[in-house]
Amino acid sequence: MRYVSTRGKAPTLAFDDVLLAGLATDGGLYLPETWPTFTKDQWRSLQGLTYQELAVEVMLPFVTPALSKEELTTLVNEAYKTFEHDAIAPLRQLGPNHFVLELYYGPTLAFKDYALQLVGHLFSHVLQKKNRRVTIVGATSGDTGSAAIEACRDREGIDIFILHPNGRVSDVQRRQMTTVPSKNVHNIAIEGDFDACQDLVKNLFADADFREEFSLGAVNSINWARIMAQVVYYAWAALNLGAPDRAVGFAVPTGNFGNIFAGWVARQMGLPIERLVIGTNQNDILARFEQSGVMEMTGVEASISPSMDIQVSSNFERLLFELLGRDGQKVDQWMTEFRQSGKNTLDAPLWNQMRELFASARFDDDQTRALIAEHLGRSGQLFCPHSVIGVESARVDEAFGRLPFVSLATAHPAKFPDAVQAASGKYPALPDRLSDLMEREERFVVLPNDAATLKKEIANTLK
Repeated sequence: MRYVSTRGKAPTLAFDDVLLAGLATDGGLYLPETWPTFTKDQWRSLQGLTYQELAVEVMLPFVTPALSKEELTTLVNEAYKTFEHDAIAPLRQLGPNHFVLELYYGPTLAFKDYALQLVGHLFSHVLQKKNRRVTIVGATSGDTGSAAIEACRDREGIDIFILHPNGRVSDVQRRQMTTVPSKNVHNIAIEGDFDACQDLVKNLFADADFREEFSLGAVNSINWARIMAQVVYYAWAALNLGAPDRAVGFAVPTGNFGNIFAGWVARQMGLPIERLVIGTNQNDILARFEQSGVMEMTGVEASISPSMDIQVSSNFERLLFELLGRDGQKVDQWMTEFRQSGKNTLDAPLWNQMRELFASARFDDDQTRALIAEHLGRSGQLFCPHSVIGVESARVDEAFGRLPFVSLATAHPAKFPDAVQAASGKYPALPDRLSDLMEREERFVVLPNDAATLKKEIANTLK
């Protein structure tokens, strides 16, 4: 398997080089040169596998020949051995034809663990084979940072710098990052929102000299390995509900479009995924785009679901690349115009093509609080502010009831205890292993939203 950039100017790379590169040198995102597909018989043969066994089969076409099946199997088993549920990603029924995929049994209680625990092992394995070091730089709206740190802490050959928007993540999210004492872990709070953090990371990668000097690598969902690993739980849920002989729908709370794009990839591989519903909070650029064909930035408003407080959804570029016929020049032009004006429109035929699969729903903070309380009263289930948006996004889709629908529960409610308690009156306790989190010592620096200052901080730390 070889990988191409969405901007069409970077060289094609093998999986191991794409893993270490993260962002392409032309500013694009990597995607497979061709999409591997499984026949119905092949999908049927995967029914009944464990999550780990399925992960190997789904991801193997993407990593060959950089990794052997034996190498991938070892890395997958290591990645998921610390997860706290035997099923890894349990599927629980909420109502007739409605299911919740619980993705919070990893070490940091969020869906990001399902990809990043594996990515950490992949980095170590590939770096050792290549005898290289890497400096991981990532931006987080709350969950990616802690999952990436947990995956990379104390690993040989890796330093990791995570940028988070100062004061715009929950206390639990922040402390899961800033209380890790490992010497190779560095936390930076940026005076700005998540989009500012994300733009700073892209600025570092765009500086060819800086990128080369410090061997930059990425763990955000701009890194293809993140998307690849997330495809697995879509396959897991679909197969458990009767695919490939039964169509399914998914509802996904998403801000950066990476999680739901993994569902699109699963569909490309041959799974009968009929609907993908985008769930957003009041930072609803994706919902507005799905409903109008116009992508327009309007500023970020802090919410009780901070992991979705995003206006520039990086992974949308991957879908745009496919919609535009894999024409990198057109993607580059469209994205440049969007960045310059803060607005761009998708041609009507392409927008209609997108809407055949994608739908959207939007819930503001007041609606989200009401839904948390409603679901607690109805089923006794306590959802985090993101997960409840995924649950309700399924319920408002036109195909709900006709299709078996899977809502992704992306984080444990204890990651957002204040918001959950204010909404429901019930305080969600952290697991015992994190019970002293609020007493642990924090380590982080606060920096302005300035690329030169950030580069100086990273250089001084590493030197």
